[in-house]
Amino acid sequence: MKARLTSRCALILIVIAQFLGTSLWFAGNAVAPELSLILNSPGLVATITSVVQLGFILGTLIFAIFAIPDRFSPSDVFFFSAISAACANLLIVILPMQLAIVLACRFLVGFFLAGIYPVGMKIAADYFQKGLGSALGLLVGALVLGTAFPYLIKGLDLSFSWKLVLWSTSGLAIFGGGIIGFFVHDGPFRTINSKFDISLLPRLFRIKALKSAASGYFGHMWEGYTFWAFVPMLIVLFKGNGVTDSTDSLLSFFVIAIGGLSCVLGGFFANRIGSKKVAQLALAGSGICCVLVVFAAGLPSWLWIGLLLVWGILVAADSPQFSTLVAQSVSPEYRGTALTLVNCIGFAISIVSIQLAQYLLYWLTIDQVLALLFIGPLTGLLLFRFFGSKKEAM
Repeated sequence: MKARLTSRCALILIVIAQFLGTSLWFAGNAVAPELSLILNSPGLVATITSVVQLGFILGTLIFAIFAIPDRFSPSDVFFFSAISAACANLLIVILPMQLAIVLACRFLVGFFLAGIYPVGMKIAADYFQKGLGSALGLLVGALVLGTAFPYLIKGLDLSFSWKLVLWSTSGLAIFGGGIIGFFVHDGPFRTINSKFDISLLPRLFRIKALKSAASGYFGHMWEGYTFWAFVPMLIVLFKGNGVTDSTDSLLSFFVIAIGGLSCVLGGFFANRIGSKKVAQLALAGSGICCVLVVFAAGLPSWLWIGLLLVWGILVAADSPQFSTLVAQSVSPEYRGTALTLVNCIGFAISIVSIQLAQYLLYWLTIDQVLALLFIGPLTGLLLFRFFGSKKEAM
């Protein structure tokens, strides 16, 4: 029997579990260079990133269609998803080393992450009627730190085997799932949607407030994961020597992880000026960074490192606030489905962006490719304002 927790204690445990569970997300990216050598298959970063995103898309689509986070206990869904994702990650070490097996395992990791990230937000939303922007700021901050964590393991250069990265991230995910499964009950503001309704999804996207928040989130997703996926390559370009070493992974960790801090600070400011303003400012700022990066090559290291850190701050800060606006745009019994559906579409957009970036590298340098990401924030801001200014149909 789980003990009844205060909302503050529950949030702390959810944040810890979210961090541990999402450490699986970029674990494949952190070991991609080693896997490329073993499999004699160069350029695995974009492929590994995309199969995880594809798995996540399919997972969130199935979860949304069947309203799993709203029909079943979100805590149980999180627990079983974390265990399953960890096991899929470990299969890369256990099974014969073949490209198809590696990609299939990473696909399954992405599939079960659908029960960790959006479901974790759903659990948090069920604990908070007020201050949701701050709560989700902490939660998405944990996701960002979890995403960056494999780069830290690799960047410490402690002669860790690539297998140890996968073992450690899987162990962390199992521990995170256990925290939710054994200690965090469903929130006091949870409203159960007990029936399956196939017409729910099209009805949700007739809600103007939801379309506005989702549009901003989609603009963020066009930029965010593509930036994270190619940060190490961008660092090598700016260094100018073409040599990859452990410091690249360490700097990649800081560039991504600093976004976790900005998510928390963004939630703090959202309580004072509102989620809408924080999200808009961050999305506009990251769009400006996209443009500025094309001028950074050849600058002193402190300047381009500073730019990457600022970009890392801004590129993550809008995500929890757009998710807050999504959660607030629908009735509580549909909140989990709305969050999962918006995540599904957002990550589909990220795959298109990542693959397009990889394709453009045949003709452009990585800084030029990433400069084109400004299209996402610009479009997201325009659509966010457009739908936000329209009156809700009655």
